[in-house]
Amino acid sequence: MKKELTEGQRTAIGIFLLTIMGAVIGWVYEMIFYRIDLGYFIKRGHGFGPWLPIYAFGALGLALITYKRKFHPALLFFLSMVGSGILEYVTGWALYRFMGVRLWDYNVEIWNWGNIDGFVCARSVLIFGLFGMIFGAVIVPRFMKFVKQAKERPLVIISAVLAIVVGADVIFGYIIKTVINGGL
Repeated sequence: MKKELTEGQRTAIGIFLLTIMGAVIGWVYEMIFYRIDLGYFIKRGHGFGPWLPIYAFGALGLALITYKRKFHPALLFFLSMVGSGILEYVTGWALYRFMGVRLWDYNVEIWNWGNIDGFVCARSVLIFGLFGMIFGAVIVPRFMKFVKQAKERPLVIISAVLAIVVGADVIFGYIIKTVINGGL
């Protein structure tokens, strides 16, 4: 007898897919921003795929906070802005302090007003606040509704394939490449 996915399993799959979606949206945003900043395209991220882990963590946090909750858009904007600023600063500072790695530096970018140590700037947190507001108020509720209604088999297959691909990218793109190259 075939067992259907529980509501909790569908929720977990939906949050996982939203996390990957956030990582891809972040990658697209950075590709566009650095095209404007540098005048040419530059591949962002250390892995092979079109996703950036810091945006995945931001999307995960937003999905968990906004799932089944309604926020006033201004509050959601503020929470997204502050949360992303803290995440960006702490991640950038910790990578630099403990690993000697600087994956971004707002000191050398355009529109870097409100820059704090090159790890966070007003432009970034304002854009992340806007994206977070849209993500939390529009994308999360609609996507979770879609996941609740989606056919089980394609949902599980897509999730499994993405988990394997992203997992392999983390292992090969970050861990193995780091060991081979001696650092990020």
